[in-house]
Amino acid sequence: MASKETCRTELRSAVRHLSDRGLYSASKWAAEQLMGIEQDPSKHTPSHTRFQRGSSSIRRRFRTSTPADSSATPAAGVSYINTPSLMGVEEYDYDMMDSDFYMLAKSYFDCKEYRRAAHVLRDQTSKKAVFLRCYSLYLAGEKRKEEEMIELEGPLGKSNAENRELVSLERELSTLRKNGTIDPFALYVYGLVLKEKGSENLARSVLVESVNSYPWNWSAWSELQTLCTTIESLNSITLTNHWMKDFFLATAYQELRMHNESLSKYEYLQTTFSYSNYIQAQIAKAQYNLREFEQVEVIFEELLRNDPYRIEDMDMYSNVLYAKECFSALSYLAHRVFLTDKYRPESCCIVGNYYSLKGQHEKSVMYFRRALKLNKNYLSAWTLMGHEYVEMKNTSAAVDAYRRAVDINPCDYRAWYGLGQAYEMMGMPFYALNYFKKSVFLQPSDSRLWIAMAQCYETEQLHMLEEAIKCYERAANCNDREAIALHQLAKLHCELGRSDKAAYYYKKDLDRMEAEEREGPNMVEALMFLAQHCKNQKRFDEAEVYCTRLLDYTGPEKETAKSLLRGIRYARDVEHFPP
Repeated sequence: MASKETCRTELRSAVRHLSDRGLYSASKWAAEQLMGIEQDPSKHTPSHTRFQRGSSSIRRRFRTSTPADSSATPAAGVSYINTPSLMGVEEYDYDMMDSDFYMLAKSYFDCKEYRRAAHVLRDQTSKKAVFLRCYSLYLAGEKRKEEEMIELEGPLGKSNAENRELVSLERELSTLRKNGTIDPFALYVYGLVLKEKGSENLARSVLVESVNSYPWNWSAWSELQTLCTTIESLNSITLTNHWMKDFFLATAYQELRMHNESLSKYEYLQTTFSYSNYIQAQIAKAQYNLREFEQVEVIFEELLRNDPYRIEDMDMYSNVLYAKECFSALSYLAHRVFLTDKYRPESCCIVGNYYSLKGQHEKSVMYFRRALKLNKNYLSAWTLMGHEYVEMKNTSAAVDAYRRAVDINPCDYRAWYGLGQAYEMMGMPFYALNYFKKSVFLQPSDSRLWIAMAQCYETEQLHMLEEAIKCYERAANCNDREAIALHQLAKLHCELGRSDKAAYYYKKDLDRMEAEEREGPNMVEALMFLAQHCKNQKRFDEAEVYCTRLLDYTGPEKETAKSLLRGIRYARDVEHFPP
């Protein structure tokens, strides 16, 4: 990892370059990471470090893994890419009149008058002007495509509308690349164009060129990550050793569901970016995918204290509060983001979760639809809206919402799982089984998915009990927090006449319930079976212990236990004193 001062210098320069070219998301990201580097207290007063307070307490409390091996990242002394100012990034490769044209075009660009900005730069030949003109045309085409989609199909409808600027942009940018007169920013635009046209392999190569030439453009890294959908495609690209590569790999590992590797990378990055809210949020995301909800909640609480008007990633926090049924905390979060910016997709999603937790599913759907009007590719809203339609027993609408989600991201296991649920509700277990298989392929460590598939195998139409047993066994090995798998394994083995196997799983389930101090009908069922099984095996002492425990319950099980206890004592007497 480069020194803190090197990272700081590079990021300061990058913020200026990116902002000057209208790459505002990348500029914001760079500025946030700049503030994430710990300041030297000897050079700054306490007021300068106020933004950075508190984050270190999370790392001390929830350190998930040891830092990544230094061999995975550039070691101290490795020659890094020069700072942005030495990268050949052109600041003044044109005369004063050209600069005036650029400033006028940039002012139009900032006002989202993209075609007007492109027209101003039509005769400018500097690399900076060429980039802004091409980027303006690309955004103008995207804007018109969105308008056509709304005009033809409505804000949530499907449409064949296309960006009509792609063909001409591809032709021009391809020529510039062949001539060697293209800069890293225009390569980024070229990558966007190729990706949208479906030329993913070439887009990947072009974006790799862009980030290797200018590694501080986070937007280019983000687009490259979406094209690395398998570990093979990720390993196939050749990236220059630079500390930005570690941010990219951490994100790529997370999207490839390599959560422990991702956490290790972020832990390593924290040695330099100690106070990065972005890194904290990404750690929370990885912990969320590992279902470590307690840790996620603590991290987000700290994030909100440090950055009270933050909205990014807060929809994930609302999912955690929803899962934990924290009504008051979710209500407070919904109110907070609504006052900050109610027309953000994340805000609408949080409010939708709040109404869902209250059982007001129609109102919840209304807010998810509002989120999708603001961003029709907002994956979480499609998936969550599908869940709401399932609750409302509107399976056709649920299927449509889930299908839209998997169209956006075929690796979204929650949407595949939702499709399985919807088809199971419609009494179509063969279809449901197909979608459950897709979900467990994408998320093999989630016990809930294995349990859902096992229950599908158990349905009357399939009745494939051996396959169900295999699924329950996988669920039991995946930390089944709902405590379903062991009980179901015991019941299925009992149904198949395998009393020894059934007793084994009933005993394991009983031990778990005792460890977790849980009571209920499952414990009664386990005690009853084990008492009878031990009696049949002539293990009378064990059988008597189980029966004695059943005497603590009220109701029919107590009377059954008394009767069983009498039978055990009689059987013992007969064995010791045969007639």
